[in-house]
Amino acid sequence: MHRRRRTALSVSVALLAAGPLLAACGSTAHPGAAAVVGGQRIEVSALQAEVKDVRTAQQNSPQSAQLIKDSGQLGKVKLSNMIFDRVLARAAEQAGVSVTPKDVQDARAAMVQQAGGEAQLREQALTNGGLAPDQIDTYVQRQVTEQKLAGAIGARTQQDLLPVLVKASKDLGVDVNPRYGSWNASQIQLADYQAPWLAKPKPAAPAPGAPSSGAPEDQQVDPGDSASTG
Repeated sequence: MHRRRRTALSVSVALLAAGPLLAACGSTAHPGAAAVVGGQRIEVSALQAEVKDVRTAQQNSPQSAQLIKDSGQLGKVKLSNMIFDRVLARAAEQAGVSVTPKDVQDARAAMVQQAGGEAQLREQALTNGGLAPDQIDTYVQRQVTEQKLAGAIGARTQQDLLPVLVKASKDLGVDVNPRYGSWNASQIQLADYQAPWLAKPKPAAPAPGAPSSGAPEDQQVDPGDSASTG
């Protein structure tokens, strides 16, 4: 009898001790996921890899200290964008819009030309957008997809895109690890993060490489900006 009670107590203590670790990894339904979008996981490790790539690029910059200081919510920014890209892809699919590798290649070439060269584009992307070099193509694809989606539905501003994005978000279903906040489906962003594109209306479909489609305000460190596994 006493042995059983001691065993039960030991198990309870072990579970209690594990509590904070389990909580840090989100809901028990999706351990190790930063978010689940449409049944597809965005792993914490994938999010941390995105953040690490940016931090590495920042540390190699002459403006290292300032860049790191100015990107205090980088983890949330990256997660919000990773979720947004999946929502945008669904909205584009529902509207019959597709983006080819050549579309992305052409848009990037225009951005390189406007920036004054590949090195300058990379510098601007890191400084203004919190983008590591290997993240630029993803950003360009996001811009091109937004432009083509806007053209398909007749949207003149990014705010005009909101209804189709809201529908896509709700159709997919977005479940965010509480460590990173929650998803606001009506605003297409993490609930406690103000996405730059929602801060003020701006044209949704500028010419490729125009100033408004330069590096995004992808800056702002938080839970995602660490080596821990949540």
